[in-house]
Amino acid sequence: MAHRALIGSARRWARLPTVARISIIYVLARLVTTGLLLLAAERSDAASRFGENAGIGSFIVGWDAQWYWLIAWEGYPQTLPLTETGQVAENAWAFMPVYAYTAQIVGAPFGSWGAGALLISLVAGFFACVALHRLLRPRIGNSASLWAVAFFAWGPLAALFQVGYAEVLFVLLLLIALDLVGRRRYGWLYVLIPVMAFTRPGILAFALYLGLHGILRWVRRRREPLPARDVVHIIALGALATATGFGWQAIAGLVTGDPGAYLATELAWRRNWGVGEAAFVPFDGWIQAAQFWFVQWGMPAAWGIVALVVLVLAAAAALLLPQVRRLGADLRLWGASYLLYLLAVFFPQSSTFRLLMPLTPLAGALAVPRSRTYRCTVLALCIAGQWLWIDQMYANGNTFWQVP
Repeated sequence: MAHRALIGSARRWARLPTVARISIIYVLARLVTTGLLLLAAERSDAASRFGENAGIGSFIVGWDAQWYWLIAWEGYPQTLPLTETGQVAENAWAFMPVYAYTAQIVGAPFGSWGAGALLISLVAGFFACVALHRLLRPRIGNSASLWAVAFFAWGPLAALFQVGYAEVLFVLLLLIALDLVGRRRYGWLYVLIPVMAFTRPGILAFALYLGLHGILRWVRRRREPLPARDVVHIIALGALATATGFGWQAIAGLVTGDPGAYLATELAWRRNWGVGEAAFVPFDGWIQAAQFWFVQWGMPAAWGIVALVVLVLAAAAALLLPQVRRLGADLRLWGASYLLYLLAVFFPQSSTFRLLMPLTPLAGALAVPRSRTYRCTVLALCIAGQWLWIDQMYANGNTFWQVP
């Protein structure tokens, strides 16, 4: 009887429209995350950043969300704040405006910026799941795509669907953009790219991706025709992504009168870790961090450089795995572009895992193996990772290495 009931349930599930199945997966995931956030609020004590009276509301507007809230209410400083030693201090120029002001507009009827931020993250998260399924289905099939959606919605970073961070909105825009490129519908990207550029840093990685995409299409032009209009679109969109990628730096420079305002602001955060005194140098952040963290862990700094080389080689090798190759060359090129971008500009610390969220399309590789036991194990690990993240970053978050 139990076996027949299970078969019946599976058949009813299969008959549901895809959007309905995605909705069920997403709603259940959000209920689980809400439960974990409530548990984290109970565990929050006087030592936590959020104190003994923490609630989900305080988590929604915690950490970086406070900067977005500040931007919505006060805008960006025309004069860069300085530390006692005369260096540029942490300030709002490190954060892009789209999410901050959109949350302000959406939250206005509720009289709460936090309500607007929560609604944007929740709604963007659902449509990101739909967009992820649409992107992956032609590559790995319907069933695997639904499992990829589950891994995304229930994953270790699932709290971002319910707090005031711009990551989920950016991922939604990114997934739509990747799908448009894959379907050769370049026209909408002229609207999408500027919005992406001012939502969250990362559009320069997309510019690199478009360049690699153009090279790939040129190499394959005998198998897939490459019309002149597509060449024009790819070049123009690459130029647009590059220009908007540097646009925020130019705007910060014009408003503050300091051409280096944006980079100086970003380096202010590195000084919290005892580095960042020198000017920005591409790729230097990872080299500094590799040595810094290994010294913190009581090991020789040179071991950190060795570990960094191994990590880079491992990431490159991962893109060549059969499961990842199933996703297609375009998505692997995106993964390579974004990883190279992070390697060039980022100083790895507690936010590293959050900054990996734009690699969401590669989650499809985790769903390729068909074993139900394997897939259920991955889903269980996602939930465990989600609790670890929420517990450390919210319930017990009180130091720089506990910033989500």
